[in-house]
This record gives sequence, C-alpha cells and structure tokens, in this order.
Amino acid sequence: MARFDLSDAEWAIIAPLLPNKPRGVPRTDDRRVLNGIFYILRTGSPWRDLPGRYGPYTTVYNRFNRWAKAGVWGSVFKALSEQSPESMAFIDSSIIRAHQHAAGGKKGGPDHAIGLSRGGLSTKIHAIVDEYGLPIRLGLSQGQASDKGVGAELIASLTRARHVVADRGYDARALVDGIEAIGATAHIPTQRDRKVQRSVSKPIYRQRNLVERFFCKLKHFRRCATRFDKLARNFLAAVALASIRLWARSYESTT
Repeated sequence: MARFDLSDAEWAIIAPLLPNKPRGVPRTDDRRVLNGIFYILRTGSPWRDLPGRYGPYTTVYNRFNRWAKAGVWGSVFKALSEQSPESMAFIDSSIIRAHQHAAGGKKGGPDHAIGLSRGGLSTKIHAIVDEYGLPIRLGLSQGQASDKGVGAELIASLTRARHVVADRGYDARALVDGIEAIGATAHIPTQRDRKVQRSVSKPIYRQRNLVERFFCKLKHFRRCATRFDKLARNFLAAVALASIRLWARSYESTT
C-alpha cells in the first residue's frame, strides 16, 4: 500500500458515507479513486501526473469534480463532524496563496473567493474546530475579507456549543450577540483601544492553539496549502476531503 492510501480502518469509516446507488455502468472502484484523489491533495501534483496505479487521471479528476458539484464531499464531512460533542468551538482563519492557475476566470464572473491583497491573489479558509481539534465547520472568503462576516455565519450554525473562542479579530458586538443567541459564552479579547475590556478565561483561551494546529495539519495537504482550483466549490471540497482524512485518522487512533 502506498503511504498516501487509505488504511483499511480509514476506508471502513468513509465507505458507508459514499453514494451507494450507482446508475447505469458500475463506477470504477471507489477506494482506488479516492486514494488517487488523496494522492493529488497530499502531494500537490497536477492531475495529469497521477501515478498509473490509481487508474486514468481523467476518471479520478472527474469523480472529484462531479462529487464536489453534487456536494458529496461536504456531506461526508458533515456526517463525520456531527459526531463531535461540539461543546467548545475554536474559530480562526488562514490565508492561502492562490496559484496563477486558479486565477484564470473571466472578469465580472461569480465570486470564487479569490481576492487581491498586498501578498497577491489569495483565499482565506475559515474553520471551527471542537475540543479535540477536529474541524466541525468550514468556509471560504477572499483573502482580504474580514473574519467577522464568514465567522458569524459559521457560528450561527452551531447548535450545541457552550463556549466559543476566538482572537481579537472577531471582536464585534454583533458577533458576540450571535454567540450569546445560540446559548454560548464568547471568549474573545476586546480590541485594545476599547474603553470597556471584556474579561476572558485564560485556561479556556489558551486552548485556542487547537485551531492553529488544525491549520498546520491541513497544510500538509499541499493542494490546501496553495490553491490551484479555479472554482471555490472545488477548493472547499479539497479542504473538506483533507478534513475527512483527519477525522478518519482520529477514529482509527481510538479504535
């Protein structure tokens, strides 16, 4: 087995969550195709350079693209993340450079979460992780966008969180009100120039490194560390797939 391939334990976790109603001609072996997709995500190689042991690269790419469009990868991620106790939520974002191949869209087209900042073309990945450092919410925005907009949307989707932890970049009255609206406590330091400073539990805030460590693990997948996909849905699917692998490895290590 190649070192990028799914182990038997990981496959046993992911396989039941994949579509199981093939239509027409039976599709190519799911495990081989998924191993090919993970090879590309992990190495950052072009699809054309996929090793022959995974089958035709067109088959692997088409499966990735078609299931990204159908929302399959997001659904698998959601099914795994729903197993989280979700009592604590740590939110942050990370800026990803967009390769020139990702920026070839027509001007005036739909927003594919690529923005122009001082560092060049970039995308921002937003994530919420739980008390185990596992991702439970994901989102994208343009690289120069504020964290507060997407952050508020992700937080609003939490249903069981009791503590939400973030850095000063998320200090906004509307966002804090949104956290309180879901029945959680906000652990967000106030901006230093504010007259009234919000007290934050140091033991809880110290655990914010969980979300920073998640981004470090995510960027081991080179297709997530640099954006090559033109479509936002495909790049978000790549991030979801990397997160799925982290969830599968977590399950594998505890069984």
